[in-house]
Amino acid sequence: MGVDKRTRARELALQALYQLDVQGPELLEQLPEFFVEWEQNDSIRKLAWDWTKGTWDNLAECDQLIAASTIRWQFSRLSPVDKGILRLAVYQLKFCADIPPKVVMNEAIELAKKFSTDKSGPFVNGVLDAVLKKPK
Repeated sequence: MGVDKRTRARELALQALYQLDVQGPELLEQLPEFFVEWEQNDSIRKLAWDWTKGTWDNLAECDQLIAASTIRWQFSRLSPVDKGILRLAVYQLKFCADIPPKVVMNEAIELAKKFSTDKSGPFVNGVLDAVLKKPK
């Protein structure tokens, strides 16, 4: 059985956010080509683009929420992978009302397990839990 379309779109969005973080915002205009190169399904590419662009457009707000929710850990010390996972998840929690928070959290933890370190899953879970508990 293949990977769920939304899971695949999240993986692509995470990879794109990582590239933007490492290489800079001028890369944004090249991302549609990246998505075409790595994914044949149009709907997956569109979803990945929408989530990447939405996250990037709301980066300041997402980063602020993450920084306020990382206890005893400086935002600047986060790895680019963990930052991308958290940014995407916070964007989805705050701006994608069609995605249940539990799904966002579970998918973010799975991304951390797949693309980051052993400690990233519990760390991502803790940060997102703190974000969810913050007053609106």
